[in-house]
Amino acid sequence: MRAALGVCMGKTVRSIVFAIGAVAIATSAQFALAQNTQTVADEPPLQSPLQSPLQSPLLATLEELQDLRLARPLSRNEMLALRPLDQFKECERCPEMIVVPAGRFLMGAEDGEAASAADEAPQHEVSFAKPFAIGRFTVTMGEWDACVAAGGCSYRPADQGWGRGRQPAINILWDDAKDYVAWLSRSTGRPYRLPSEAEREYVARAGTTTAYWWGDSFVPAQANCAPGDGELIPASIGDVQPAAGTGTRPLPVRSFAANPWGLYQVHGNVYDWVEDCWNDSYNGAPSDGSAWTSGNCNRHVLRGGAFSRTPQTARSAERLWFASPNRMIYMSVRVARTMER
Repeated sequence: MRAALGVCMGKTVRSIVFAIGAVAIATSAQFALAQNTQTVADEPPLQSPLQSPLQSPLLATLEELQDLRLARPLSRNEMLALRPLDQFKECERCPEMIVVPAGRFLMGAEDGEAASAADEAPQHEVSFAKPFAIGRFTVTMGEWDACVAAGGCSYRPADQGWGRGRQPAINILWDDAKDYVAWLSRSTGRPYRLPSEAEREYVARAGTTTAYWWGDSFVPAQANCAPGDGELIPASIGDVQPAAGTGTRPLPVRSFAANPWGLYQVHGNVYDWVEDCWNDSYNGAPSDGSAWTSGNCNRHVLRGGAFSRTPQTARSAERLWFASPNRMIYMSVRVARTMER
């Protein structure tokens, strides 16, 4: 329903939008900026997809109207006015972004953390001197299709019968993800990029120190992971079968509760590519939050876990690498943006 509304609004919704637009013309520029930088606290709680995969038409319409606020590249003054956890969107089909506060955290797994591996050590402090922005959601099929239509992305992933719209983009290689952020940067004139591995763990933890943002134990009502054997599921030209006995599939990006910083599905559903090359440990890793661009750069890092893999692989500290041309069904991307100050 939401995807359909995003593509073609009905006459009634158009009338409402036009009425809102008429009122907006008479308001101040400050109100327009407020529309463009909503805060997480303004959002109503969302229903778990485990309760019902469908929303009422009225609720879907209201959410779509909320998303129709002014979408344009931020001016420097608008960017400087943003505060941590403010949200913005710089074009109609661009990802919705959220401002991440400067700060520091301990990256990697604690000694003795269940299911942790040697490549998650040693735990080390990482500091972010400046805020940055990151996507509230994984890039959607609809957002990816806009890049394909504009000629910025050459690969159009099949939806495997799961739909497009607000479903996450899947089967995305690291090179595809780089094409997408390059297109976003050209389209908006703003510095979009892949997040660093440190940034991705920082926003997943959102100030927490536990294995998942909600605690040390996995909670099925909080994330989309396979309960059984989390074997890797390769993509194929035809249909892709879920892990045996799980019946799992990727869910729309706005599923489950957001974490304390307003990001959705930082654990499970699909993996996010990051900029970093692969290294077998954190010995020598950057401490300033930047991407680690040395090491084995034929391999790149994925973060977050997936619908087809076990909950242990969705922990905040968990790491995975892959190299082209190994295209996997659960590979996706969540974009970052540099906030120039």
